[in-house]
Amino acid sequence: MQRTRHRRTPEAPGLPRTRHRLLTRSALALTAVAAGLLIGPPAGAATPAAQATPPTTPQASALAASWTAPLSASGRWIVDANGDRFKLRSANWAGAQGTWNGSGDIGNAANHHSGENANGMPLGLDRASLPTILAGFHAVGINSIRLPFSNEMVHASTTVPDAAVAANPQLRGKTPLQVFDAVVAALTADGFAVVLNNHTGTTRWCCGVDGNERWNTSRGTADWVADWITMANRYKTNKRVVGADLYNEVRRNITDDPNWGWGNDKDWQAASLEAGNRILTEANPDLLIIVEGINWTGIPVDGLPHGRPTLTPVRTLSHTLVNPNKLVYSAHFYGYTGPNHSGAYGVGETHDARYQDLTRDQLFAEIDRSAQFVTTDGQHHTAPVWISEFGTGAEETDPVARAWFTNFTDYLVARDLDFAYWPLVGWKGNGQGDSWALLRFDPTGARSGIADDPTDWRATAWTKLIGAAGRTGPIPGSARWNMLNLDSTDAQPSLRMRIQPDWDSGARKAVCPDGERIIGLSHTGNRGLCTTTGGPDLSAIGAGYTVVRDQSYVQNDWATGYTKLECPTGRMITGYSVRGAAVSAILCTQPTTALGTQARTLWFDRSDNRPTGNPGGEFASGTYKGQCNADEYAAGVAYTGRVGSAKTPDALLCKRLT
Repeated sequence: MQRTRHRRTPEAPGLPRTRHRLLTRSALALTAVAAGLLIGPPAGAATPAAQATPPTTPQASALAASWTAPLSASGRWIVDANGDRFKLRSANWAGAQGTWNGSGDIGNAANHHSGENANGMPLGLDRASLPTILAGFHAVGINSIRLPFSNEMVHASTTVPDAAVAANPQLRGKTPLQVFDAVVAALTADGFAVVLNNHTGTTRWCCGVDGNERWNTSRGTADWVADWITMANRYKTNKRVVGADLYNEVRRNITDDPNWGWGNDKDWQAASLEAGNRILTEANPDLLIIVEGINWTGIPVDGLPHGRPTLTPVRTLSHTLVNPNKLVYSAHFYGYTGPNHSGAYGVGETHDARYQDLTRDQLFAEIDRSAQFVTTDGQHHTAPVWISEFGTGAEETDPVARAWFTNFTDYLVARDLDFAYWPLVGWKGNGQGDSWALLRFDPTGARSGIADDPTDWRATAWTKLIGAAGRTGPIPGSARWNMLNLDSTDAQPSLRMRIQPDWDSGARKAVCPDGERIIGLSHTGNRGLCTTTGGPDLSAIGAGYTVVRDQSYVQNDWATGYTKLECPTGRMITGYSVRGAAVSAILCTQPTTALGTQARTLWFDRSDNRPTGNPGGEFASGTYKGQCNADEYAAGVAYTGRVGSAKTPDALLCKRLT
C-alpha cells in the first residue's frame, strides 16, 4: 500500500512511511540493523469458514445476478463461469494487514497510520454495521474487494476487543480470523467478488524496511505457502472468493534485493509459481492466482542503481501454472512515486522523475512499458493486468498531483484495465482518519466520502472510471502460449504428468500444461515454448505417453551427423528433459486426431530460426531459439556432443499438423 504524499516519507526501499516519522534510507537501514528483525514461527491451523448467505437488498441481488463464479482468465480478460468478461472494479478494504506504525504502544491509536487502529481486522467495524458499510460499497459502484490480511492474523488466537466491534456486537469474542470470516461471508452474500491479499507477514503498517519486505522475511517460504493452503481451503466452498493475491509489494530489505528467476531464496518468480501451483493442486483449483511484480530494488541514492521493476521481468520470464487460465498479474502506481523514484521528499530524495512529473503521454507510455504490455495477445506472458493499488487524497491541493490522478484514471479507461483503489474505508473525526479513503465513518457511524460529497474533487474522475464503457459479453477463446524454464528446477505444469512416476530420474524435466504441445526450444536446452495454436485439443487425452531417450524411432536421417531423438509416428513432443544443459529425453504424446507426416529440419544452432513476428514472444532471452510454424508440431530434437558442443538442442524436426 502507498499513502498520502503529504503524510509520506521515503519508500526506502519499498513504500514510504508517515511523514512525521521521516527517515532517510540510511537511517532506516541503521535503525533496522540495530533493532534486528523479529521472526517467529506460525501458530496452529484454521478451521473452515462459514458459507455466505443469500443477498437481502436490491443492490446486492443485482450485483449477485450480474456474474457467475468462479472466475478465470481468457487471454488478457477476466471472465466469469459463463465466459463473459468480468471487470474487477475493485477497492481495498484495508485493516487486517495491520495499521500499527511499528513503534510505541500498539494500543494507542496515535501509533497507527492516520490514527486508525483496526485491531487487525478490516477497518470500520467499531463505527458502522456490516450492512451499513456494504451499502457504501454499492454506492461507490465497485463489484469486488481486495481484502488484505497478514500471516500473523491467520494464527492469532486472542479475541478482538469488544470496543473494536462496537457497531457489530455479533463479532464479539471472535479472533481476527473469525472476524475476517464474517466479513468475507457478508461481502460475498452481497454479490461482491473477494480477492484475498497476503499483504504483510506481521500485522503492521506496510511498506518500508519493516520485516515484511518479502513473502519469506518474517517466515520461511514453506510456512508462507502453508498459510496460503490454509486460507484457500478455508473459503473453498464460497465460490465468490475468487482470487489469491500472493504477496504485496515485494521489495528490498536492509541488505538484499528480491529477484526474478535466480533460483535462490529471494526469487519471487519461483516462489510465486510454487505457491500458485500448490494452491491450485492442493486447495482450490477455482482461484485466480494473482502475482504482483517487484516493487523496488536497489538503494534510492543518486548514483547508485535503484528502481521499480514492476512487471518488466515478465517479458522474458513469465509464469506457467497447472491451469494457465488462472493467472493474473498486478501492479501498483502512485503519483508521488516513479519508475526510479522511491517516493521520498526532502532528505533522501533522488532526482528521478515521479509519475506525476510525467506528461500525460509520457505517463501512458511508461505504464504501457512497465505493466500493460503483459496484456498483448499472442505472447507467453499474455494475461490480465490488475492495477490493484492506486489512489490520492480528498484533501490534496497540489495541481500536479491532482492532474496525475485524472490522467491515471483516464489511462485505466483507455486501456480498459481492471483496478482496485486504495483505500476503501477510513475514519473521520477527532483529528483522525485517512483522507484517501473513498468512504469515511465518524464515531457515530455517519458516512461521508466520494459517494456523499459532491465537492470531493476526485468524484469526476472516479465517476468516469466506474462508468466507463469497456469490453463486455462473451470472450472468445484464443490460442495459448506458455514458456517452460529449466534453469534451476523441474517445470511440469501438466496435471497428467504430475501424478505419473518420475519419467527421467535425475534429470530436470519440463512438460507443457495439459492441452499444449512443444513448438519451440532454445539452443541452451533450458527453455521451451508451448502452445495450443493451430493444433489438436490435447486436454482430453489420457495418460499415455512415450519417453524417448535414444534413436530407436528415427525414420530418416534428418540431421546428418547429429544424435536424433524422434517421437513415434503420430506423436508430438509435449515435454523434454535435460542434464545440465544437455538433452536427456523427450516426452511424446498421441493426440486424439491423426497427425500429418510432412517434415522439415529447422536449425537454430547459429542463429534464431522462428516464424515471422516471433509468435509467443521472447521465451529464451539471450540465446538462439528454434520454433516450428503454427501449422506444425515438433516431433524430434537433434544435438551433438562433438568438441565445442554440449549436447544442447541444435535442430527441431517440424511436421505438418495435417
